[in-house]
This record gives sequence, C-alpha cells and structure tokens, in this order.
Amino acid sequence: MKETYTELKKKLVLSRKKILIIGPAHPLRGGLATYNERLAHAFIEMGHECEILSFSLQYPSLLFPGKTQYSTDPKPEGIVIHSLINSINPLNWITTGFAFKKKQYDLIVFRYWMSFMAPSFGTIAKLLKQHKNTRIISITDNVIPHEKRFFDSWFTHYFLPKCDAYLTMSEAVKQQLLDLGYHKPSVYVPHPMYDMFGEPMNKEVAKAKLNLDPHTPYLLFFGFIRQYKGLMLLLETLTIPKLQQLPFKVIIAGEFYEDKQPYLDFIANNKLGDRVLLKDDFIPNDEVSAYFCAADAVIQPYLNATQSGVTQIAYYYNKPMIVTNVGGLAELVPDHKVGLVCEVSADALADAVYEYYTQQFENSFSEQMKTEKLRFTWENVCKQLFKVAGYE
Repeated sequence: MKETYTELKKKLVLSRKKILIIGPAHPLRGGLATYNERLAHAFIEMGHECEILSFSLQYPSLLFPGKTQYSTDPKPEGIVIHSLINSINPLNWITTGFAFKKKQYDLIVFRYWMSFMAPSFGTIAKLLKQHKNTRIISITDNVIPHEKRFFDSWFTHYFLPKCDAYLTMSEAVKQQLLDLGYHKPSVYVPHPMYDMFGEPMNKEVAKAKLNLDPHTPYLLFFGFIRQYKGLMLLLETLTIPKLQQLPFKVIIAGEFYEDKQPYLDFIANNKLGDRVLLKDDFIPNDEVSAYFCAADAVIQPYLNATQSGVTQIAYYYNKPMIVTNVGGLAELVPDHKVGLVCEVSADALADAVYEYYTQQFENSFSEQMKTEKLRFTWENVCKQLFKVAGYE
C-alpha cells in the first residue's frame, strides 16, 4: 500500500534534525552538565545531529559557592561541546548568538535553571530565533527559584517569552509557568533516569570500596548541600529518641554550597558524630555507584523542591527512597511502592525512617522499582521535545 502524502510528510518532518542544547557541559561539573550530556547522547543515538553550547564563564568566582566549577572526569565521548558563553559579558552574548544563528538549527533546547542566566540566554535566543525555521524550547528546572533574588522576576520575563514552548520536570513548575502568564505549549516529562555512573554492585562490595563497616545499615544523603535540601532537618531527626533504637548511620556525601559550620556545630552539640559520616567533597562520577549501592535507602528531606536528579540515580540502582512531600518528589516516588513519602517535619521523617527499617521494606521496594523506572527514559524526553516543538 502506498504511503499517503500526509504520512510521507510526517516522515520527512521527523527525519534527521540539527539540534543545539544550550547549558552547562564538560568541563563544568554537576547534575545540569550530566543531564545535558546524556540528553545529547540520546538525540545522537536516535540518529540526529546534536551539539552543546556551554560556558567559558558560568559563574564569576565570587558568586560560586563551591570549591571548583570544573570536573576531574574525562570529557564525554561522541559529543561536540562549544564552551563559549560568558554569563556576564553582553558583547559575548551578541557575538555568540550571531555565530550560531548561521548554523541554522532545527531545534534549540535551553536548560533554564536560574534567573542569573536569563540575560545571556534571552539575548542569544533572540538572535537565534531570527532563523524562521528554528524552534526554541526551554527545559525549565525552576521558574520560581528555591533561593529568591531581587532580579528574578525581571530576568525571567526577559528570557521565557523568547521560547516557543516549554518542558518541565514537575507539575509544580508547569503550573508556575501558567501562573506567570506563559500559555505557550508546555509538557511535563519526569526527570529521566541517570544511567551513566557505573553498573550496580553488591552492597558488601560497595561498603568495602568505601571502607564502611559491613554490618552497619546506612542511609544516604547525596548531592550539593544547600538550605532547601533539608540536611539540618535530617540532623534534627537523628536526635529523636525512637531512632536511637536503630543501629543505622547516615552518609552525607556532597559538597557544601553554604556555610557548613552550623551543621558541624549541630552534630557536635548533639553528639551525632557516631551516627553521621561526612564526605563533604564533590563525588566524582566513578564513585557514585559505590555510595548508592552501599546504602539501604536514599533520604531526601527537602524543604522545597521541583524535581531531583538524585531520585533518578536511586532508580537506576533500585535503591528505595524516603522523601518529603514537596514539589515533584511525590510524583516520582509513589508512597509505599518504591519508597516512603512524609511531611516536612523531624517527627514525620523519624516515623518514616523507623517504619522503613522495622517493616523491612528494602527488598520489596527495590523489586517494584524495576518496573516503575521504565517510565523514565531519555528517548521519551527527546520525543516529547519534538512533539511540543511541533515536529509530531
């Protein structure tokens, strides 16, 4: 049977696309870079041409809260990365925009996570949009930031109108777009599963690799430490008497992006030194698997959130989660299926931890994760980006 004109046209529209992702990438480090690189690989695996336009200067040193912005991991293979954007140089934004406009991309995907990047992104987007066939989509991690600044609203309204459509990784952010008056096409797609940190390993092997006691149960708090992630709430939870009956310890693995002294003081004043293992450095990619595989569960006591890459690492390693009911976390972690969801309080978190260990949920939750995680694919993100861009 011959193909109809409509079917043939649809095939041509969905043929090989020229795609540009704009956002952090190697040698910059962190979850944003990891996501962008993995998304680029997914587009390439589907047969498309995809490059990344990253930063020559992402944050001025005075504004960067961590120890270094740069990764010690090797450059990802098979991806062209242009490290050109200077986030504080308007002349750079103009020259970069003109240079990449000439390449005539079909699809441009901005990774928008904070308003500080809006002036550079907005200027570049305005220039790239002058090519009439280019579609511009923003993956909006946050529209209303976790940590508010006086310029957030103005900067955000400078960038977002220049996009043709939006992809969000939580329903909360999708609603924020509507609340701010952005009614262009948008789609909610859960954060896909991170699968690039090494294969799962036996718990005993992982503990040995990290020099942990093989007989001690461990909960894992993982990732950059900022106030909204609720580490202080977790430490307060450890002081609640009912948890003193349980022999577990908490591994805190991640670099402080704020003053760590209040946390150290709380640990010392409450004699928690024997319950907490602090690894306050950035965890390189080749060590991530050991931390997740050594733990009984991943704990995320966030005070507010939209989505979390940590959740998607936990899914890859079939590691159950204990999370607070904020933002999009409950959307990703079905309660009493792959983890426990509790309210934002020390008592509620203590109840969840106590229930997790006394009811011995680890094996049953881990087994159910094997099915649940099938919905978090990179191919689906690519397809949804094409769809919201109007290519389907």
